[in-house]
Amino acid sequence: MYQPNTPPEDPKDIKLYLQEELNLIAAAMQLGISRHVEFLHTAPARPREGMVRGADGTDWNPGSGKGVYVYYNASWNKLG
Repeated sequence: MYQPNTPPEDPKDIKLYLQEELNLIAAAMQLGISRHVEFLHTAPARPREGMVRGADGTDWNPGSGKGVYVYYNASWNKLG
C-alpha cells in the first residue's frame, strides 16, 4: 500500500523526492498486479477480516467445496 511521504521544504530536493515517490508508487502497483489467490490444503492459522484464500476442497473444505473464500463475520464465505 502506498503512503506518500512529506514533501521537502527546500525546492532543490523536490526532484529526488518525486523520483523516490514514483518508485514507491511503482512498487505498490507491481505488488497489486502480482497477487494471486493461493489455494491451501489447511485453513490459515490466524484468519483476518477480509483475507482471501483458495480452499482445495478436500484437505480444507470451509463448507462449499473447492473455491475462493473470503473471511468475514468470523467465518469463511465462498465467492461466486
